[in-house]
Amino acid sequence: MKKIIVPVDFSKHSEYALETAAKLAKQHNSELIVMHMLEMSESIFSASSSERGEENAFMLMVANKKFETFLDQPYLDGLTVTPMVKYHKVLKEVAEVAIDVNADLIVMGSRGHSDHDGIFTGSNTEKVVRYSSTPVLVVKSKLDTIDFNHIVLATDFSEKSIPAVENAVSLLSKLGKKTTLLHINSPNLSFLSTDEIDEKISNFLEHSKLNESDLSIARICDHNIEDGVASFSNREQADAIAMITHGRKGLSHFFGGSISEDVVNHTKLPVITFKL
Repeated sequence: MKKIIVPVDFSKHSEYALETAAKLAKQHNSELIVMHMLEMSESIFSASSSERGEENAFMLMVANKKFETFLDQPYLDGLTVTPMVKYHKVLKEVAEVAIDVNADLIVMGSRGHSDHDGIFTGSNTEKVVRYSSTPVLVVKSKLDTIDFNHIVLATDFSEKSIPAVENAVSLLSKLGKKTTLLHINSPNLSFLSTDEIDEKISNFLEHSKLNESDLSIARICDHNIEDGVASFSNREQADAIAMITHGRKGLSHFFGGSISEDVVNHTKLPVITFKL
């Protein structure tokens, strides 16, 4: 990984993301691009050009001062860190910048749903996930280690998901030691027999570039997808969860059915998302 983007709002959750990204950067010799989005008041858009210029300059000065303090961390020593300020709080810009700089990963903090504004409310994290064609790692707390011994990648083993799963497995192999591809059989999503599941997985592997001998594949039955992911991850003591999203349709259309954003918003584990 050559470049990692970290969107920050200077909160403790963005500190969690920054420290996690720093550990990854040291492990993979990556550049960190730390991105802050200025929250512009509605009045500034109706103000004169001189007034807009003055407020822009003031807010940029404040942001730069915050950056100086925020980036004064011992764990950043020896790393290439590039601060970046964007003027509008349009979260799809994170995805656009990731494409522009050819970033390999976006690392974000999230505190789940909140009544307070800020980049790291659950709903805003979801927006970045939906827009981003770059993988997004969402962390909810301070991680003691980035050595993910076991990552669970939930997939429906559909043929259209093959490119995304191949990309995910490639990146996850750099982040963790073991990746398990997990199929969740749910009564709400076209329940399949054991033979039908086996046939689906076999067809998936036949048309993919993945080597079955290098993979761990698991099957689980549960009331819904999110419960299945949580149950299996807890049982296997997984260190992270990985998911395939359908872009702007969000996680609610994962598996072609309905899965709640609760997986990203409420699990305590880090979640890595990949766009279909």
